[in-house]
Amino acid sequence: MVQFFSKYKFLAIVLGVLSVIIISAIYSVLNPAETLPVYAPSKVNAEMVDPSIQHKKKYHTVADFSLTNQNGQTITQEDYKDKIYVADFFFTTCQTICPIMTDNMVTIQSKIVNNPEVKLLSHTVTPEIDTVAQLKKYAIEKGVDDSKWNLVTGDKLTIYNLARKQYLAAKENPEDPLGLVHTENFVLVDKQKRIRGFYDGTLEEEIDRLLHDIDVLQNEGKKTAFFGLVKY
Repeated sequence: MVQFFSKYKFLAIVLGVLSVIIISAIYSVLNPAETLPVYAPSKVNAEMVDPSIQHKKKYHTVADFSLTNQNGQTITQEDYKDKIYVADFFFTTCQTICPIMTDNMVTIQSKIVNNPEVKLLSHTVTPEIDTVAQLKKYAIEKGVDDSKWNLVTGDKLTIYNLARKQYLAAKENPEDPLGLVHTENFVLVDKQKRIRGFYDGTLEEEIDRLLHDIDVLQNEGKKTAFFGLVKY
């Protein structure tokens, strides 16, 4: 009799576990997790993309780089390894959209300051003006947290190629072969260095959308273990 009840109890546990798994699976099908698109050059406004890569339809990732930040430190992809990050292009003497964009970056910084998975990266489009000293002065004025946000400079060709061939985020200046027409784009990059979103950095509602999408990326692909089984 004891052996019968033990078998019955075991069977009841197994059926209970299977029921939970089945219900969870049905819920997942009926309520799929939100995901973000993966952007390639062919999916972006051609004005923002260097012609040499406009045909590329997939497998686009942000290439390795080496730049100098507001503290004179060399910043590379290693500083953003396994991080979600927001990138943009600006210049410290800009009097039009840059102050708004920077203020909105400050807002984002305040929201992710305690989030170890997220960082910020701002590239100057006037490296001949924005020296390390100038970037540091600007960073102090704006309240930049050095541990979360790098303001970076480099040679003009490097910045141009990053904007046009990597982040797909700036128009070419027809009056200057290596010049850029500054845009308001904030670019969301995932941990695999893929572009997952573009946002108007001057609009509050777009900043809200960006913050939401950061949450989506953090939850994307996470696995939950349940009694030795994995549910995606």
